[in-house]
Amino acid sequence: MAIECKPLFDAVWRLMRMTAQLDPDISAQDSVSGVRGSTSARQVGPEGIALIKQFEGCAKKRADGLVEAYPDPGTGAEPWTIGWGATGPGIARGTVWTQEQCDGRLEADLARYAGDVRRAIGDAPTSQPQFDALVSFHYNTGAIGKATLTRKHVAGDYAGAAREFDRWVHAGGRVMKGLVRRRAAEAALYRRGEIGI
Repeated sequence: MAIECKPLFDAVWRLMRMTAQLDPDISAQDSVSGVRGSTSARQVGPEGIALIKQFEGCAKKRADGLVEAYPDPGTGAEPWTIGWGATGPGIARGTVWTQEQCDGRLEADLARYAGDVRRAIGDAPTSQPQFDALVSFHYNTGAIGKATLTRKHVAGDYAGAAREFDRWVHAGGRVMKGLVRRRAAEAALYRRGEIGI
């Protein structure tokens, strides 16, 4: 069953345009660092959201339109996941959400993970594609604070950072094809962002 993503993308795009109108510095090119947007205001962009949604999917949609939790593909059990990759307290076997709950949780998670990435990279020059790739990576792994990828990015070793993505392809002690594809897509987006630095 196809998932209707356009309303969420449209809402994010409207919010980004409104933010840029309220504070031109957010959308303006920073003449010192060469990076769009200020570090404190940086959010995941439409490409990052599309990448996350592509790989997270909003799986286990039932005939009644509700979405139910499913076990981790790597372990076959914990952590249980629902909607756009949401895990944590209150999500277990038998958890059922509406599509609106899934979309609301995605929005909150994107803000939280973007904040984690902002803190991890500090004021390191970062293009929007690089930021989006880092948020997608963190959304899936939760490892932005400890990954060598982050240290290499902060040090300006973008080629080295890009090579680090493919080290994060294991779950449950085995290589997962879905993670291989996701890391390749994240690395490609990240590399594309090197041009903007």
